[in-house]
Amino acid sequence: MPHSTEDKETKFFKLTDGRRISYLEYGDSKGKPVILLHGIHHSRLMFGLIPGFPFSDKARFIVPDRPGYGMSDTYKHGFAVIDYYKDIRELADYLALDKFSIFAFSGAAAYSLVCAWRMPDRVLNVGIYAGVGPLNEVSNRGIIPPLKLLYWVSDIMPTVASGIMDSVGILIRKNFSLYNKLLRSRLTETEQVLHSKLSPPEGIVSDRLEGFRQGGRASTYDISLARNWPVPLEEISTEVHIWQGSDDRYTGSMGEYMAELIPNSHLNIVDGEGHYWIIDNLKEMLESLVEVRL
Repeated sequence: MPHSTEDKETKFFKLTDGRRISYLEYGDSKGKPVILLHGIHHSRLMFGLIPGFPFSDKARFIVPDRPGYGMSDTYKHGFAVIDYYKDIRELADYLALDKFSIFAFSGAAAYSLVCAWRMPDRVLNVGIYAGVGPLNEVSNRGIIPPLKLLYWVSDIMPTVASGIMDSVGILIRKNFSLYNKLLRSRLTETEQVLHSKLSPPEGIVSDRLEGFRQGGRASTYDISLARNWPVPLEEISTEVHIWQGSDDRYTGSMGEYMAELIPNSHLNIVDGEGHYWIIDNLKEMLESLVEVRL
């Protein structure tokens, strides 16, 4: 039977360069493997908050903390998304995964696409919801001005942006109710209803605390990728499914822009939905990747 977040114990794997990856596993060890990548400000605990996850035991879900989040060590010489495929390749080898799917939420899009680009022989397909992609005059349509500014500051003044992210982490630790109130104030009514379905409440706090366990540098770096895009999208041969809410104020038209450039992509625009449509529809998206009813 599926296990909740509370039932899970964090596992660790040591990479050849000495760094440590922390991760959770769900489902059947013999099921179709899917690596799930959490969003900015989140951690390995994120997916366990979604109602019903992991839905069944027909798939095997591996959920790592990305470098600098939770208990995963950051890179020894600064952040380098372009090398992330090496981490996933080593973890997959350790877990005896020959081929696997990847699903990414929001700021994890670049990480999933690096893996698809550099490991086309291992990555069966990729799914992305509300993915942060290249920021330009086309893709920024619909993004709220404060976030456009944050994308810019994270690139031009990373120290300032990291300080902002650190202050967010402090607010989460000191006054989570205020943080949650500020977060919800930026959501549409539909998104507020969806966000209220995340459970349990203490799990939401734990996820965000883990997301900022090591401070805000990882979040700052991931946000900066929008202006320093690392992946040549035209060179990705792997099948990529992209879902994008038409009213997503965090990523605007980034999903549409990426889909136009990735040769083997499938774009799904979700009319009237925003950044948190994933909460009610993760199961549907994962089924598209593993081709199994969960």
